[in-house]
Amino acid sequence: MRKPTIDPLFDPATFTMSYVVGDPETGVCAVIDPVLDYDPASGRTARRSADQLMDMVRARDYRVAWILETHAHADHLSGAQVIRERLGGRIAIGEHIRAVQARFGPLFDFGPDFATDGSQFDHLFADGDAFTIGGIEATVMHTPGHTPACVSYCIGDACFVGDTLFMPDYGTARADFPGGDARTLFRSIQRLHALPPETRLFMCHDYQPGGRAVRWETTVADSRADNRMVRDGVEEDLFVEHRNERDSTLRAPALILPSLQVNIAAGRLPEPEGNGIRYLRIPLDQLGSG
Repeated sequence: MRKPTIDPLFDPATFTMSYVVGDPETGVCAVIDPVLDYDPASGRTARRSADQLMDMVRARDYRVAWILETHAHADHLSGAQVIRERLGGRIAIGEHIRAVQARFGPLFDFGPDFATDGSQFDHLFADGDAFTIGGIEATVMHTPGHTPACVSYCIGDACFVGDTLFMPDYGTARADFPGGDARTLFRSIQRLHALPPETRLFMCHDYQPGGRAVRWETTVADSRADNRMVRDGVEEDLFVEHRNERDSTLRAPALILPSLQVNIAAGRLPEPEGNGIRYLRIPLDQLGSG
């Protein structure tokens, strides 16, 4: 099996891992889960993270074929539009983004002109779809539970699991977002754990428990043996109980409202108003109680 090159980038402000995943034989790559920097206090955006990813692409002399989103992130704004604007590539996400758009479009009062068919993205993947990055074969797994639209991208010997799994010492994603479900998450993880044991798993986040150094890669074998929430032997009902208990203590992510309204539109920022200024919408008293 051909192995891709994998260049990671950690954004400490949102604990997010982005990746440049490429085929050195053909010079083709994908960018996975790029970040657009956003300061909620000032409302300013910046392209530092996206610029670093693009520098990584240029350092390998790669051509961007795909910009892959594992889901509509609730903790950072997507930098997909920045990457495509500068380096090209097709922005893709799982086809169940339609359900997320249908749920959150009305929350932000986007109105009838906001399409909920996923057409803001260049391509929508279904479960089991195959594609290539250069000469490296890739497949898509629908892995819902954290959100209805989560997908994992298995590229060569590596699988990019989004927010489904975290490093073994942290556990799994939360499952209490609208449309999320702990039982569904457990079953998605079982699909990932059924991959060959040597499969490399790459995380979308690392929260550095205990203050340890950032980590982003494990294997199916290590996750099955050591994941603190969902290792082998943990039954579905027990996982659901523990996941729901844990989620009941968590606050909403700090950037969930800014992030979702941008990310369900494939990373497009709102159009400027009549005064030339762009505005994000913050609906009051609509999410949770925390």
